[in-house]
Amino acid sequence: MILSDVMGAPVIAATGKRLGVVVDARLALDGPPDGVLAAARLHGLVVGRHAHGSFMGYERTNVNSPALIARFLRWRARGSFLVLWPDIASLADDVVQLRPDATQYSPKFDDSQI
Repeated sequence: MILSDVMGAPVIAATGKRLGVVVDARLALDGPPDGVLAAARLHGLVVGRHAHGSFMGYERTNVNSPALIARFLRWRARGSFLVLWPDIASLADDVVQLRPDATQYSPKFDDSQI
């Protein structure tokens, strides 16, 4: 599956409740060397309440300039959360199904999630 196929896909909890849509992905560069960088692996998916374009990193960092853009993009990212790869039960039929015990993390970057 290509990552762009997952973007915009609905995310469903194990109970069947619709939680939002995939708006971004988190990759970790911790695999064996692949050229100049380490190989990337999918760390998790960011789920947002609305299908919008990129948050440009404002939802996961303390970037606050330019102030109007930062404020608007953080407002638009409200309610978004990160679901780690092990918490995803299936990616089928353009739907992301979560495991029953899936944890919703803040989309802000945190070293403890890696």
